[in-house]
Amino acid sequence: MSRSFPMPQAFVSPDRIRSLFTEAMSQMYRAEVPQYGTLIELVADVNAGCLEKDPDLRDRLARAGELERIDVERHGAIRLGTADELFTIRRLFAVMGMQPVGCYDLSVAGVPVHSTSFRPIDEAALNVNPFRVFTSLLRLELIEDEGLRGEAEAILAKRRIYTPRAVTLIERHEQNGGLTKAEAMEFVAEALETFRWHSEATVSADTYKRLHDAHRLIADVVSFKGPHINHLTPRTLDIDAVQARMPERGITPKAVIEGPPRRHCDILLRQTSFKALEEMIAFSGDDGAMQGTHTARFGEIEQRGVALTAKGRTLYDQLLASVRGEVQVGAGGAYDDELAARFKALPDSWDELRRENLACFRYSATPAGIAAAAGSTLPGDPEALIASGYLTFTPIVYEDFLPVSAAGIFQSNLGTDQQQNYATRSNRDAFEAALGATVQDELALYAERQAASLDSALEALGLVGLPLKTVA
Repeated sequence: MSRSFPMPQAFVSPDRIRSLFTEAMSQMYRAEVPQYGTLIELVADVNAGCLEKDPDLRDRLARAGELERIDVERHGAIRLGTADELFTIRRLFAVMGMQPVGCYDLSVAGVPVHSTSFRPIDEAALNVNPFRVFTSLLRLELIEDEGLRGEAEAILAKRRIYTPRAVTLIERHEQNGGLTKAEAMEFVAEALETFRWHSEATVSADTYKRLHDAHRLIADVVSFKGPHINHLTPRTLDIDAVQARMPERGITPKAVIEGPPRRHCDILLRQTSFKALEEMIAFSGDDGAMQGTHTARFGEIEQRGVALTAKGRTLYDQLLASVRGEVQVGAGGAYDDELAARFKALPDSWDELRRENLACFRYSATPAGIAAAAGSTLPGDPEALIASGYLTFTPIVYEDFLPVSAAGIFQSNLGTDQQQNYATRSNRDAFEAALGATVQDELALYAERQAASLDSALEALGLVGLPLKTVA
């Protein structure tokens, strides 16, 4: 008599788990920070208007496979306190198909952390849901007061920011190679607890004050049960319009949009935010809870442009530094005017950016090119193929972050009175040791995507075996 065995349950894809988590996170944050809902509505209105007024933009986003992701696109940010917390967050995000990309040292701008971004890296996964989380690790060694440093270490050593069940499901994913539907739903619910806001501090009012006096961010990281998501950022297609219309919705924006100036061809990343909320919290104490306030969570908006090559990024960094070295950020319109003037040195047309190898593009064969390849020999030069209409290109969107912009957002929401600079150099080795992995090089990822797309496009045109790999 034959025996039947139950078929193994299918695993849920990491892309699906990431989408479920993004939606759950958005719902939680909307309930915790009502202005976030207002911000989402404003961004949706601006985006709809942009797509209606600019059919070319709509067509370009559609060709690149990016149109459907705009409304679901979010980036979050958390701040962790220990190496163990960072090590486990890497494993948690791996369940959702997210890997650490880039290493950012914010201590040079007065913020005592080093950071990475967890995100998907495959193009198809990015177009499903490009959810990314800017994740910072507190650098306890930058606390000058040895007594306070030891006290912070002891406080952090006691807390557990992940639920036992979340850890179990992470281990199951690692052992089995995936999660079933029931496990995935449970994982999302359990993982969400790490990011939830807690209005009860784990420290006394006195300890909080001493941590706060050392740096507001140190108090934010050390004083609570978990890291709580401190912003959840939608992507807009016109950040200047959002900035201008925020006051109409009762939201006060920060004075300056971080990043490059407004351009016809958007590059890298532009960011703005509204001021962090002042929230009521209860401090622990022998004589009962004491009420106080804490400022950490804020609203942020971003506009993403094309990824720059190593050459383009060097030019960008030089231009930005030249402005910030001479004009005070937030100095009325003077800063914006000078920024726009200096950035005229960076071409503002897609073709010039491509020809000068300043930005990264995705190449594809056109229907006309494929038809022509069937009946004749095509030139093997990409420029000639583009001129003939046989090869086309679209910008590769920048998926990562900018250290100066991140520090500017942090500082504007921590208080302009704290502009402390730390003399200690970055310590990438220590960060990666805590992470338990090497961070991906974002510039290399963009270069690889461009080269792979060109090879694929040339192959579609029957131009196989050519030595050409990239466009200079």
